[in-house]
Amino acid sequence: MISTTTRPTERTTDRKFRIAGLVLTGLVVLFLLFDVTIHILNVDQAREAMIDLGFDPDLNYVIAVVLLVCLALYLVPATSILGAVLLTGYLGGAVATNMLNEMPLFSTILFPVYVGVLVWAGLYLRDPVVRSVMPLRRA
Repeated sequence: MISTTTRPTERTTDRKFRIAGLVLTGLVVLFLLFDVTIHILNVDQAREAMIDLGFDPDLNYVIAVVLLVCLALYLVPATSILGAVLLTGYLGGAVATNMLNEMPLFSTILFPVYVGVLVWAGLYLRDPVVRSVMPLRRA
């Protein structure tokens, strides 16, 4: 349960966390919206990448819609946790695909993991409820 009485320093800290979380969330969303855009426009690079990864390039539209729905859920405060969970699953699929295609580990296979960490970090910083559920504790 979140306390209704907070000290001024707690409010200042919460405000700083929220701003940092919104900035981080904005950066992640801009990157993922770029991904949605190239899939919707079905640009040659996206089509070629789909073929190289073993997918039908006509699935670009489906992938774009799925990612857009996940992003929308992530951006709405009431469904942000569900959106983060769904984005984590989406990014997990990217990791699995990259592994099956024997891509380089740190630059390609783990890139969706980096994005997933940023998704959760943005949510963690902007949402005090998430911070209360998953607190970082000092030993």
